[in-house]
Amino acid sequence: MSRLLTTIAAGLLAALAIAPASAQEKVVNVYNWSDYIDESVLEEFTKETGIKVRYDVFDSNEVLETKLLGGKTGYDVVVPTGSFLQRQIQAGVFLKLDKAKLPNIQYQWPLISDRLAVYDPGNEYAVNYMWGTTGIGMNVDKVKERLGDIPLNSWDIIFKPEILKKLKDCGIYMLDGPEEIIPTALRYLGKDPNSKDPKDIEEAGKLLAKIRPFIKKFDSSGYINALAGGDICIATGWSGDVFQAKARAEEAAEKTGKPAINIEYVIPKEGALMWFDNFAIPKDAPHPDEALAFINFMMKPEIAAKNSNYISYASGSEGAQQFIDKAILDNPAIYPDKETQGKLFTVTTYPQKVQRVVTRTWSDFKRGK
Repeated sequence: MSRLLTTIAAGLLAALAIAPASAQEKVVNVYNWSDYIDESVLEEFTKETGIKVRYDVFDSNEVLETKLLGGKTGYDVVVPTGSFLQRQIQAGVFLKLDKAKLPNIQYQWPLISDRLAVYDPGNEYAVNYMWGTTGIGMNVDKVKERLGDIPLNSWDIIFKPEILKKLKDCGIYMLDGPEEIIPTALRYLGKDPNSKDPKDIEEAGKLLAKIRPFIKKFDSSGYINALAGGDICIATGWSGDVFQAKARAEEAAEKTGKPAINIEYVIPKEGALMWFDNFAIPKDAPHPDEALAFINFMMKPEIAAKNSNYISYASGSEGAQQFIDKAILDNPAIYPDKETQGKLFTVTTYPQKVQRVVTRTWSDFKRGK
C-alpha cells in the first residue's frame, strides 16, 4: 500500500514538474523587418494570451527567402513582401491560414486584400500587415544646397549621373533590393516596371551602372539613422522608414535644442513602387496555433493602429483607421490620395530564368562591373 502511495505521489510530482515546462513552451517565434513594430504590443500580446514572443529581425526579402527555401527556420510567423510571397507560395513553403481562428480578419481593408490577392489568390496564405511605397528620402537643406532650385520630385535626382554626382560628397545610400530598384529604373526609362523581358532588365542595369560611382552604400535599414543623424543627404527608401528618420531627427533636436534636420519623403512624379508586407506561417512552423493567435492579435484595430502610429506606415487594417493619428492618415505620402495612387505600380514575381538575369544584373551593379 505504501508503495502504491509512493508511486501516486511520484506521479503527481512529475506532473507538477512538467506543467511549468509546458507553459514555457507556449511561445511564438516571429521573424519581421527591422524597425517595424511597436515593441510594447509584444508585451500586450503576452499579457493577453500568455504566449511569449521570440522576435528576430531581417532587412531584406532575399535573406528571408533563403531561410524559407532552406526549410526548418524555426519561425512561426514571417513577413514577406508581395512578389516574394507569390514565389514562396508557389514553392509550397507556407501553411494555409485557418481563418476560423482569425476573427479579426473582418477588420482588414478590402482594397488592400484585393491587391494582395494578385500575389495570394483568395488570400489563403497571408494577411497584410503594412503597405507603402518606395521613393526618395532626403535631407532637404543639404540637397538644395548642392542642387539649387531644381524640382526634387523626380527620379532624375537618382538616375541622372550629372545630378547625383553633386550629392556624392554628402552621402548617397541605395536600397539593397533588386526587386525594388530595377522596376523603378524600368519605370524611369519609360518601360513596363513589371517587365519579364531579360533585355529590359539589362537596360535597367545599364542605367544603374552609370550611377554606381556615386553610391556610398547599399543599405536597407541603417539609412534611417543615417538620415536622422545627418550622415547622408539622400537615400532610396521605404515611406515609413523615412518618416521614422524624420521623427528621430525631431526627437534629437528637442533633446539638444538644435534645429531639426529637415527630412522629407518624396513619391516622384514618374511614379513609385507600391508594396505589401504580409504575415504568413511557414509550413514547418513549430507553433502554428500560437502563430494564428499572434496574427489575429496584430489585426486588432487598436493594435494595428498602434503599430502604424509608431512606425509611420499604412496599415492593412481598415478598422484601424479610426485610431490612427490624423497626421499619418491624412499624409498622402503614407496614405496616397487618388491622384498619387494613379502614379503607383506593383510588380509580380520573376520566372526562374528571368530571376537569374535580375540577380546577375544586381550583382554587377553592386560590384561596379
